[in-house]
Amino acid sequence: MGLANGRIRSTPQLRRRLLAWYDAEQRDLPWRRSRDPYAVWVSEIMLQQTRVAAVVDRFQAFLARFPTVGALARASEQDVLAQWSGLGYYRRARMMLQAARQVVREHGGDLPKSAEELRGLPGIGVYTAAAIASIAHGEPAAVVDGNVERVLCRLAGWDAASPESKSSLRKRIGELAAQLLDTVRPGDFNQAMMELGATVCLPRNPQCARCPISASCATRGEHKTIARAPMQTRDAAYALSVRGVGTRKSAVLLEQRSRRETVMPGMWELPALRTCPEEAHMTLRHAIMQVNYRVLIRQVTEKQISDLTQRSGRRRWVPLGELPDMALTGLARKVLVRARLMPAP
Repeated sequence: MGLANGRIRSTPQLRRRLLAWYDAEQRDLPWRRSRDPYAVWVSEIMLQQTRVAAVVDRFQAFLARFPTVGALARASEQDVLAQWSGLGYYRRARMMLQAARQVVREHGGDLPKSAEELRGLPGIGVYTAAAIASIAHGEPAAVVDGNVERVLCRLAGWDAASPESKSSLRKRIGELAAQLLDTVRPGDFNQAMMELGATVCLPRNPQCARCPISASCATRGEHKTIARAPMQTRDAAYALSVRGVGTRKSAVLLEQRSRRETVMPGMWELPALRTCPEEAHMTLRHAIMQVNYRVLIRQVTEKQISDLTQRSGRRRWVPLGELPDMALTGLARKVLVRARLMPAP
């Protein structure tokens, strides 16, 4: 086996081995229990740049709240963002809402079936369109995400850190993905490739002894990859102010981010402190993209708010019972859950 003239030898055998492994070893994930294109779409958008463990609960809650494209299209943006809270990259949720409204307006509430038509919807690119079309409708469209890209580079022995242009390498990767795709079970094959990259062909310390297609692999181990940008570390400090503690009128002060913000516009968060406190009532870690934050939380009385906090948006005293339906930032939700002011999602 191996690569010959730009093609993997014994491709039929590779397909059989990979699919047999997937049938036996795939993780039991809720979105794999349905071929409903709407559920596939929701899962694929949620899984972009987000850990599987974080998606499982949010996926089920999202579908319970918005069970159909029509239900999603009728929702307000704030309601959708509230259900998305904790997943990050909130632009994905906004684009989903736009796409749902377009599907209702132009397609009678049914998602298009082909990858080409799906790419005409907001937030759906080549990868997501191929995933939906192959999994839900059996279209022979190859999927290439980061995991699949790594598997294919290792199979072929291509150096992802070589001087070759990224566009040229990605073209070769796309061509190889299309060559290997099983046209009888394209959805399962795509998911098998992604599963292999997520659980066996890992970025570091790949489990080659467990790999069902190692006989076809030119690398059989680690190879050079494009280095990730190093994580930055920063401090952040917020005020937790609650009034009416222990009464039916208990409320927490929240501030809405400006709609002009490039990150999490319109989301609700705790008011920022003017300076980091020497002593904090709560300390936690929170990562946003390439930044690890050490977050300091200080309890602040209503009288101290003006002196201790930096106002940058509209503020509101929110009754504790309304918090689960607020479009909270992931950090605000994490703090409020830890402070036992709202239930865990």
